[in-house]
Amino acid sequence: MSILVNDDAKNARILTRRAFFIAGMQLGILGILGGRLGWLQISQGGLYKTLSDRNRINVKILPPPRGEILDRMGIPLATSTQNFRVQIIPEQTDDIEASLRRLQKHIDLEDSVIRKVLEQAKRSPKFAPIDIKEALDWQDVATVEVNLPNLPGLSTEMGEIRNYPFGPATSHLIGYVGSVSKAELTDDPLLKLPGFRIGKAGLEKSMDTPMRGQAGSAEVEVNVVGREIRELKRNPPRPGQKLRLSIDAHLQLQAHERLMKERSASVVVMDAHTGAVYALASCPGYDTNAFARGLSPQEWNALLNDPTVPLTNKAVAGQYPPASTFKMITALAGLRTGKINAARRVTCTGHYDFGNARFHCWKPEGHGSVNVIEALVVSCDTYFYDLATEIGIEAIAETARMMGLGKKLGFELEEERPGLVPDKNWKKSTLGQSWALGETIVASIGQGYTLATPLQLAVMTARLVNGGKAVRPHLIAAQGDKIYNAPEWPSLKINPAHLALIKEGMDRVVNEPGGTAYGARMTEPGLSMGGKTGTAQVRRITREQRAAGVKNQDLPWHHRHHALFVGYAPMDNPRYVCATVVEHGVGGAAAAAPLARDVLAVTLKVDPAQQQGSVQNLLQPLSSSPGTGQEQKKGPAT
Repeated sequence: MSILVNDDAKNARILTRRAFFIAGMQLGILGILGGRLGWLQISQGGLYKTLSDRNRINVKILPPPRGEILDRMGIPLATSTQNFRVQIIPEQTDDIEASLRRLQKHIDLEDSVIRKVLEQAKRSPKFAPIDIKEALDWQDVATVEVNLPNLPGLSTEMGEIRNYPFGPATSHLIGYVGSVSKAELTDDPLLKLPGFRIGKAGLEKSMDTPMRGQAGSAEVEVNVVGREIRELKRNPPRPGQKLRLSIDAHLQLQAHERLMKERSASVVVMDAHTGAVYALASCPGYDTNAFARGLSPQEWNALLNDPTVPLTNKAVAGQYPPASTFKMITALAGLRTGKINAARRVTCTGHYDFGNARFHCWKPEGHGSVNVIEALVVSCDTYFYDLATEIGIEAIAETARMMGLGKKLGFELEEERPGLVPDKNWKKSTLGQSWALGETIVASIGQGYTLATPLQLAVMTARLVNGGKAVRPHLIAAQGDKIYNAPEWPSLKINPAHLALIKEGMDRVVNEPGGTAYGARMTEPGLSMGGKTGTAQVRRITREQRAAGVKNQDLPWHHRHHALFVGYAPMDNPRYVCATVVEHGVGGAAAAAPLARDVLAVTLKVDPAQQQGSVQNLLQPLSSSPGTGQEQKKGPAT
């Protein structure tokens, strides 16, 4: 009996403990649930109330600041400034046109803009904002903000607009940004943002992706009419990379101002040893800031119809017959093949007969007996005609390509063109015709099919005067935290004696009486340069015109010869090379040589190569931040 009592007591105690344990677990679970419920109702009640109130939590994509473009010393060439704009979201208004008409009562808004917005609204999703007008001043912003309750679907936004402090002086170099076209859309969410702009030309285009940065996001609470109440969460965007260029802003501006004296011209200034481009300008330029804010149809048509083609970067995309500047190539080809030396002489009587064809020298009475140096000094066509028939087009083409002609140089601007160095294979594969010996004669003086850009001519000149190093041009000195250091350029393995002969001829072209550029020599004490003139034939004067006394400068502008000059400075120890083309400038000696002289004089005074140490110091902070020969018998005047 006592055993049963003990067992019952024991079982009761076990049940009591289990009951307490279960009850405790239940209370704990209820406590957790109650706490969670309280947190949701009290702490997060406002958020979920908002979420339940017509889904008024919006996720916004935050555009990153676009990377700046600076010159070699940190002077801004492209920056971003505040841009206030007014937008409309079609789904937030019952009548888009009515909202726009109301807006028209408060700010200046043309009917053409309203029509454009209405057309865009038909093509775009109803939830996507559409830009109405940009670059609003403070008065317009305030007016719109005050009247927003009566402007359903409208809102103001603050974004960025690109600013180019040097305007036309850097237009072809820096380029511009513009709205994203349908063909340019990708998976990048930034491209779908209203008002977002991408690079369309120049460095803005070729370096668009790294300068664009990465998008951020923000969760914002908005009220029933779409006004933002507060920001709940933010993931900041990553700014685009800065670019620091080799360009010297002062030299670039001076070069552009000198080019503006011509109707259409271009110039390149480059370091003969490193390849750093200190100035690259094309004239006429255009207003890059107008592109940033949006061109009117009238402005765009004016640019397209301008005969001087201001939208073309002539320094890298203009392809011209190199004319007599090419004679250094023909001379070097002759020296490399052993067909000529310093002593070999040719008698120029004013023409060169080959078969039944007669090829004229630019000087009708001829130059008499000349050697290779003298032929360069007076630019005797006959000497090079005679040499070309001995060495052939293949030797000339091989030397031209070795010196940087006939192909792209891997420059940072996508507008770069390859030029053309013709040979037998090229003509057969392209035109389906055999090469004529008369075409070799014409090619020897840079005419015929041969084409080159001013950038290529600058590289050619650099390789001739830097000891035969295969230097290549570059614009970017630093990108983000990466600093560009020019490599040790490989040798082209050209006999130094051959280069010395070519350079002596170029020195005497400018500094010896009788040289074709003697009238454009530097006369200021301590300054000197060498170089070579060229005059590229555009259209021959007919026999009838010649008999009537018509000269090239009497022809319509677009029929006149192009003027060219390639030069270097200082003469004794070349550091800077310059190539310039004056379109339809008639003569290289009269138009292009003085232009190059003026630009090189400024270059010597600025002396950007000697600032290299300072540039390296300035760069350091970036590393810590996130026809046939028969048809073209007469050579051009030089």
